[in-house]
Amino acid sequence: MADLITVEDPADPRLRDYTGLTDVELRRKREPAEGLFIAEGEKVIRRAKDAGYEMRSMLLSAKWVDVMRDVIDELPAPVYAVSPELAEQVTGYHVHRGALASMQRKPLPTPDDLLQTARRVVVMESVNDHTNIGAIFRSAAALGMDAVLLSPDCADPLYRRSVKVSMGAVFSVPYARLESWPRSLESVREAGFGLLALTPDEKAKTLDEVAPHRMERVALMLGAEGDGLSTRALVAADEWVRIPMAHGVDSLNVGAAAAVAFYAVATGRPRL
Repeated sequence: MADLITVEDPADPRLRDYTGLTDVELRRKREPAEGLFIAEGEKVIRRAKDAGYEMRSMLLSAKWVDVMRDVIDELPAPVYAVSPELAEQVTGYHVHRGALASMQRKPLPTPDDLLQTARRVVVMESVNDHTNIGAIFRSAAALGMDAVLLSPDCADPLYRRSVKVSMGAVFSVPYARLESWPRSLESVREAGFGLLALTPDEKAKTLDEVAPHRMERVALMLGAEGDGLSTRALVAADEWVRIPMAHGVDSLNVGAAAAVAFYAVATGRPRL
């Protein structure tokens, strides 16, 4: 059973995992280095726990203690009960959902580990917006993608914003980081995957024409919001694919485009 500890000093060193959560640059460096990430909200905390992540501690406002009682009773990690005002002082923002947990990261699998059993893979290049990362992971989980591969400069899927937007789906879809870009794409091809680059370019074939749901193994490549895939990534692809647009719209947000494309890629789905 966890210890329930009331804390009244925002400088208490036991709250260090939760300090400065709005400082993106600081947290991006600190969290991976210290092997932690922050789960926010009851559902996300429960999903992280159920996915096998070890809890370091919880930070709860008083009204959330009873809601999280079963988790508190089950886990040995300390639980810090604080006022909403103190939580805001520590974290740097108003914690709307009143519940935070510091979780221990797991070692990441290698790309080769994931490619051995996957059939539908997402490959992201330079997607460094945490909201987009979270949205893409949520769609990947919902629409049956097996794994995610990230270029070295992609944002951290376990950053608090990514986890929150994904509603914990980052815990459901395994992911790995490619060591070099775009050279590592060759190992994806060698594992039997067709590399499909999603682009609004008019030279690309429509998803309907390519019919990726009929392919044995597919790696769908997505680029960053605005810039899209780099020229190097497009050259490395086996095929360029696009989503047909209407009413003069030239493209979709990468999160929305990913959801449409995942539906088309998933095995057994009808053609668009």
